[in-house]
Amino acid sequence: MAKKRKKAVALRYKSGEDNAPTVTARGEGKIAEKIIELARQHDIPIKDEPDLIEVLSKLDLNEEIPPTVYVAVAELLAFVYSLNKKKEIL
Repeated sequence: MAKKRKKAVALRYKSGEDNAPTVTARGEGKIAEKIIELARQHDIPIKDEPDLIEVLSKLDLNEEIPPTVYVAVAELLAFVYSLNKKKEIL
């Protein structure tokens, strides 16, 4: 069985400015690795959710996420916010 290629999707959401999170980068293989590397360099939290990545990787760049994945993305944002709060405490 062939090894699955790594995929990555980057989202952007600015409260009060954006209606919903939008896809700012997506790719697989070396492009996915670069997206992850850039996120780490800029201290952007990374969450590995293969099912969600699969859905989001089908969206176009700058496309808002569809309402069908709001709950999953909301859980992801809650994860990011909790990490940010922990950093503030430290």
